[in-house]
Amino acid sequence: MPRRRFDLERSEARHLAPYAQNSSVTRGRAHPEDQHRFRLDFQRDRDRIVHSRSFRRLEYKTQVFLNGTGDHYRTRMTHTIEVSCIARTLARSLGLNEDLAEAIALAHDLGHPPFGHLGEDTLHKLMVDHGGFRHNAQSLRVVEELELKYPIFNGLNLTWEVLEGLHKPYIANKLVDGFIQPSLEAQAVDLSDQIAYICHDLDDGLESGLIDEQELSNLELWRTTREAALAPYPHLEAERGRYFVLRTLLGNLVEDVIDHASAVIKERNPQTSDDVRRQSAMITFSPDMARRAKELLTFLYSRFYHHPALTKVRRRSVDCLEQLFELLVGHPHLLTPQFFTRVKKDGVHRATCDYLACLTDRQVYIQHQKFIGGLPSIEATRLEQSALL
Repeated sequence: MPRRRFDLERSEARHLAPYAQNSSVTRGRAHPEDQHRFRLDFQRDRDRIVHSRSFRRLEYKTQVFLNGTGDHYRTRMTHTIEVSCIARTLARSLGLNEDLAEAIALAHDLGHPPFGHLGEDTLHKLMVDHGGFRHNAQSLRVVEELELKYPIFNGLNLTWEVLEGLHKPYIANKLVDGFIQPSLEAQAVDLSDQIAYICHDLDDGLESGLIDEQELSNLELWRTTREAALAPYPHLEAERGRYFVLRTLLGNLVEDVIDHASAVIKERNPQTSDDVRRQSAMITFSPDMARRAKELLTFLYSRFYHHPALTKVRRRSVDCLEQLFELLVGHPHLLTPQFFTRVKKDGVHRATCDYLACLTDRQVYIQHQKFIGGLPSIEATRLEQSALL
């Protein structure tokens, strides 16, 4: 016999902690829908996100390196998948709703523009007099407005709880009076995102050679993790050893969050998911781990994300975005029909920003070559970046 929605709801009631967000008590969707026979609401949300065009585009958007620079570097897609894996582990260990955590994780970067954080900073500067640009807010905009999947309304019509998890920073009283934090599932995704980019951006930095492992010996978290991981294997070859240290680091960060969050939850003893929302964050690193992780993250910002070897290619990417933005604001008829029709509702600057934010790295270069020209192709730019590594 198939397991129907009613059976799945009973399973949730038996297995989830009382402070988890149960799908049977969701606050629902902006546009009411009939319940699915075989899937719970957060399962449906997860599937809608994975099947969206915005999700597929993540494969071709920069994490740190321009997409296509190397076969093993992260893209925004692989980063998102890694975040969802970590979030599921945290959710399962803490008795939370894995479907909700996974849905939030898979949607958390849908609003990221091309060229990573540099693209975000560029669009924010261009939009500073028109409401600015933040990828978190854009993720909400994507799932509420820009995806076109239904005949009578825009967006993916996700549940309130998934949308709540995309509100970052969480603004007290914005969604429901008295709430100061989102669900524990959303908090788990926030920490999973931090863990992923600490460990995996570090991995990409070491893989590229832009970070020297010797430099990391000055950082307490890396040094102590490395010493403990490699102590039983003193003659391990360098590449295998590096991967094992990174694997150990990821495991230590995840276990620290689970242990610390478990202790905080036990002390505060929330009885419902709304009890969680009325208290300060419960899923965090322990104070000692937070200090050491911050030191490592500061190193990544100072030594990796702004490395001179990336500057020239990044400058060209900024030029592409800036020149396209100026052109399209002045000639909005060049926008695709979906975004041209939004000019009247949202204004030409926001419609142009939405259009550019949806493009992949490659599409920006193609559109620039089509309308403006004068810059090397995306293939030449990838080769140039690869030569610098």
